[in-house]
Amino acid sequence: MNSEKILIYTDGACSGNPGPGGYGSIITDFKMVSELGEFYPQTTNNRMEMQAVISALQFCLERYSSVSSLQIFTDSVYVIRGATQWLFGWKKRGWKTADGKDVTNQDLWQVMDRLLFQIS
Repeated sequence: MNSEKILIYTDGACSGNPGPGGYGSIITDFKMVSELGEFYPQTTNNRMEMQAVISALQFCLERYSSVSSLQIFTDSVYVIRGATQWLFGWKKRGWKTADGKDVTNQDLWQVMDRLLFQIS
């Protein structure tokens, strides 16, 4: 396919924290709409918010040979701040927070980091 403009809408949730949960993602290139989602028997809300974005990015990398514009819409302040503010410091500090603790959900942050820079 040619270079595409993509919109991604994501959400994640769980019942209890941790507890059973899942995520949903909607991806559109203005010609087609794709829906993704998955259930997890034991998870947290933040992990599901992150997994929604990760799954959508993986889908885009597999489907499109070139992406000219990508917008991600999420209601998760955790994902927004993590991807746009905190990620750079965590990497610089060896995946430690400002107070020296291990980054929570580091496994997913590392995947998201790789995908964000792979698709850009």
